[in-house]
Amino acid sequence: MERKIRVLILCIHIPTSVTDYINDKWDYVITVCGGANETCPAFTGEVGKRLHIGFDDPSDAAGTPDFIRSEFIRVRNDIKDRFYQFYVSEIKKE
Repeated sequence: MERKIRVLILCIHIPTSVTDYINDKWDYVITVCGGANETCPAFTGEVGKRLHIGFDDPSDAAGTPDFIRSEFIRVRNDIKDRFYQFYVSEIKKE
């Protein structure tokens, strides 16, 4: 079965610094890239669980434009699948 490509338009989103949220209460703090697990700021607010769900960095891909695009799609699908599985196994049962 072929997957449909989903597009998220980010041009209307305004990035904010993680420091804006450090003192808030969080059920989960989840890092997703290797360096973030070690360098993520210490959340001084209440954190229920701190987890790391690592993914390859598709910006490291080298090769043809088609291969690089396929790496971004692969990682995007991996993120979607693993976070859905996390939701089913950890959050939905709560």
